[in-house]
Parts: sequence; structure tokens; C-alpha cells
Amino acid sequence: MSETRQTEGHRGTGAAGPLVSSPPGGKAAAGHLRGGITAGWQTLFYKEVLRFWKVSFQTVAAPVLTAVLYLLIFGHVLESHVKVYDQISYTAFLIPGLVMMSLLQNAFANSSSSLIQSKIMGNLVFLLLTPLSHWSWFFAYVGSSVVRGLVVGTGVFLVTVWFTDLSVAAPFWAVVFAIMGAALLGSLGLIAGLWAEKFDQLAAFQNFVIMPMTFLSGVFYSIHSLPGFWQGVSHLNPFFYMIDGFRYGFFGVSDVSPWLSLGIVSVALLGVGGLAVHLLRTGYKIRG
Repeated sequence: MSETRQTEGHRGTGAAGPLVSSPPGGKAAAGHLRGGITAGWQTLFYKEVLRFWKVSFQTVAAPVLTAVLYLLIFGHVLESHVKVYDQISYTAFLIPGLVMMSLLQNAFANSSSSLIQSKIMGNLVFLLLTPLSHWSWFFAYVGSSVVRGLVVGTGVFLVTVWFTDLSVAAPFWAVVFAIMGAALLGSLGLIAGLWAEKFDQLAAFQNFVIMPMTFLSGVFYSIHSLPGFWQGVSHLNPFFYMIDGFRYGFFGVSDVSPWLSLGIVSVALLGVGGLAVHLLRTGYKIRG
């Protein structure tokens, strides 16, 4: 989950921040700046993707191995003791949850670790000097988080699918919830990275917010197996709707309607993404 500065450092590059909005020099200068913003978004996005890909053994292979260990342990122990949906084995039920859990955790880690490392290492100032808009920052950081989440999720799926027969009943739903979930956690990672001033604070956010919401979202069980009170608590957790909607894409059945899950995840994404954009625009904890 947490990433150390040794394994995922910026190698001399900076992280993102708020940008200069209105250029001097009339229409020609404005047009040039608009082109610079587009190029800057692409460059920052490429830098963030390259940042995690250069240490892919830590950022991609390690989460895949962790998910396989979860599958081997929980699948072996609970396969004959837990029944979820009719004619669906527990191992098959578990795989989509593990894929989505890995996707969400790594999307969050990508944007949050990038910002906190840049702030602590002092190279954030180099991006603050660029004419990038806050939207460029947002799309670059969240976009790279989506890429990392999808890469890790795909890796987990390709490795774990060999352990059982698994079909994809509604691939559209699986893709939609995967992308929206990664974007939501990438936006949440931006907020956490902007808020945190040291690694300890970011680790606390992961341990007391991200981890509990992930493990209490139905990754390892159907919420219908819970007592009534805890079912109600689970329905307050937006992570549950991301995982349940993603699982619907595989089996065509879920604990709640996929349309309800889509609506709640969409509202959460708009709210969290809007807050992240606002914090970037105001330069929260990054503009001196």
C-alpha cells in the first residue's frame, strides 16, 4: 500500500501545482500559452506514467503478488464454507473483488505519493513556475492514476483467472466501474497528497480511511451475509458500490442494482473530483 521515497522517487522531476491563468501579450501570446497548456498536460501525464512504470516491479508486480496471496489463502480456506451467488464458486466471486481492490488502492497511491514526495523533496516549485492550469494538473495526475490502476487491475485479473472458470457477463459495466473507480481514488489521492505535509500523515490517511473502506466494501464477502446493522453501514460506503458494480460486470448479478451503484459512484466522483480541482486552483498547501 504505502510507497517509500526510495522505491518511487521522482528522480529529479517535480510534482504538480496550480498555474498561471492569464498571459500578457495579446491574442498571439494567449494562443501560444493555450498550446503550451496542452503540451504541458501531455508532458506531465507522461512523466507521471513513466514515474511508476520505471519502478514497475514495486508498483505493478508487488500488488499482483499480494492479490494472488489473498486468493490462495482465502480461496483455499473458505471455498467449501462460503456460498455467495447460486452456481458461482467462492474463488470466482473473490477474483473481481481482488481486481477492484488492487485497482483502487494503486490509483490512490499514484497521485498521493507523487505529490507528497514532491512537497517533501522540495521540487514542487519547478512545476509551480510553469503556466499550467489547475485542470492540466488534475487531468495529468488523475489520468496517470487511472492508467496505473488499470495496469495493476489487469495484471491481477490475468494472473488470478487461471485459478477458476470465470466469464464476463457484462464487460461494459466492468470497464465503466473500473475507470470511474480509478478516477475517484486518483482524485482522493490528490486531496490526500495536498493535505499531507509528511509521510506519516499520508500513511495515516491510508490506514484509517482507505484500508477500512476497502476491506469493508464486500471484497471478501457478500453483504447479505452480514447482520442488518452492518448491511446498513456497508450501504454508506461508496467503495461497496464500486466493487459491487464491477462484480456485476462478471456475473450479471450483484447485491444492489448496477444503476444505483453507477449513480452513487458518479456523485462521489463529481464531489471528490470537484474538491480536488478547487484545492489545486487555490493552491492549497502548495502555494507559499
